[in-house]
Amino acid sequence: MGSAFSGLVEPSEVGSLSVSPVRTSLGDIPESCVSLILACLDPPEICRLAGVSKAFHGASSAYFVWESKLPSNYKFLVKKVLGESPDILSKKEIYARLCRPNRYDAGTKEVWLDKVTGNNCLSISSKALKITGIDDRRYWNHIPTDESRFHTVAYLQQIWWVEVVGEIEFQFLPGTYSVFFRLQLGKASRRFGRRVCNLDQVHGWGIKPVRFQLSTSTGQNAASECYLDEPGNWVHYHVGDFHIDNPDTPVRIKFSMVQIDCTHTKGGLCVDSVMIYPNEFRERLKQV
Repeated sequence: MGSAFSGLVEPSEVGSLSVSPVRTSLGDIPESCVSLILACLDPPEICRLAGVSKAFHGASSAYFVWESKLPSNYKFLVKKVLGESPDILSKKEIYARLCRPNRYDAGTKEVWLDKVTGNNCLSISSKALKITGIDDRRYWNHIPTDESRFHTVAYLQQIWWVEVVGEIEFQFLPGTYSVFFRLQLGKASRRFGRRVCNLDQVHGWGIKPVRFQLSTSTGQNAASECYLDEPGNWVHYHVGDFHIDNPDTPVRIKFSMVQIDCTHTKGGLCVDSVMIYPNEFRERLKQV
């Protein structure tokens, strides 16, 4: 015991033996202890610390570390979005894959987890929406663009009656969510490397406001009205909010955008998508 203690002090002569000090490092910490520490951190912090040492790397893959980070609806997400069984994937792999934008429903819907909070974020393509007159090329066209995460938007040339309706059934986490239509007045393109927006067909939006509505299978309703403005820019128009109490039951959300005053035509509108974000993320959309 005395010789063990002497190893903690400066080298000295103990009897006829020379004893060197004991050197320790992060790698000497038991992996199980490191895992307990990592479980208290946010996922981005866990990933950064995984590169500190072999012990930290091994601890960062522990089952219970990532199980505590997964949202309570992760099994629903793995089956519906990834199309796989949650029993054959590690918890770390499930978290990593769900944090990426994942397409489903023939690529018309996209869902991902916020890397810090684990909250669900959704985006629904214009191709998943029911748009009055969409099959008549005199009124609407689907045009390619790199300004949409789905690489295509529905473009309105001119029509009397505007009606865009959609719905989604999803198993949300508890909390309040906001629904937005991502719209732009004008058709954007690139010319000599610069973004330009053609506003020639933009008309009719300043006469009467557009009405947005949403309803849920749990009996919640919301509505709002506003004039479409800011031509040449993508704008997130807030439809309304809904609240989720039960995370174990899928909820059907219906939403719409209408301008049905037939006293004048409307045109020059790009419909990109509908977005559903946790209410506390609304400020982020101002920067998208």
